Amino acid sequence: MQTFDNVLLEQLEGNVYCLTVNRPKVLNALNKETLADMAAALEVVAADSSARVLLVTGAGEKSFVAGADISQMQALTALQAKKFGEQALQTFRRFETLDIPVIALVNGFALGGGCELAMSCDFIFASDNAKFGQPEVTLGVTPGFGGSQRLPRLVGRAMAMEMLVSGRMLDANEAMQRGLVNHVYPQAELMEQGLKMAAKICRNGPVSVKFTKELVQRGQDLDLENACAMESDLFGLCFATDEQSEGMTAFLEKRKADF
Repeated sequence: MQTFDNVLLEQLEGNVYCLTVNRPKVLNALNKETLADMAAALEVVAADSSARVLLVTGAGEKSFVAGADISQMQALTALQAKKFGEQALQTFRRFETLDIPVIALVNGFALGGGCELAMSCDFIFASDNAKFGQPEVTLGVTPGFGGSQRLPRLVGRAMAMEMLVSGRMLDANEAMQRGLVNHVYPQAELMEQGLKMAAKICRNGPVSVKFTKELVQRGQDLDLENACAMESDLFGLCFATDEQSEGMTAFLEKRKADF
């Protein structure tokens, strides 16, 4: 498998991949090279038709991703900063458009670009020491990797505004209460729980899982009538697959489906 300087990509059992941001000495801060490695790793996963789930995490015990690399950003011109933001936005959008579910395993700080990365995944499991925030205003800038747009969609406008203009952080439990995080686990159990969820997903029909992700990702920005029409289309398409036949036959025969 292809290797990268700033991320690790591993293929685990059950057609599960794990992408680890691997810059622990700088708390996995994102620079343009790391974003490029991440984008290339995502294309490896996308090219594997057997891939079923992607886990995303950070190396070490302190940080998922502490943010963008300020040492690289500090001297950027306005045009360079815009291009850096666009690179991140394109990379993070790829997590959302990937055919398979993507689960963020947030093990520590997820601030700025780290929070934005986690929000680009389909859902989030957090360790009990996780911290989430968008502190960009404390540095004199706005979010640049989608934080001002994804955060309100997840926690609501008022809470997002409070976080964005004050820079305050949420601990793991409050993040779960606000709807940003699905579950909180002791740090030592985080990967195990992520793999359990991945295994549960892998037992389901891969085409129906793919279609379901597409419906949620695309439908959230459509009006209800058009979103439901899209659901009707994909629901119908399921009946053109062997997967639907096996799933419903197995149900009637009172056995587990073999996808």
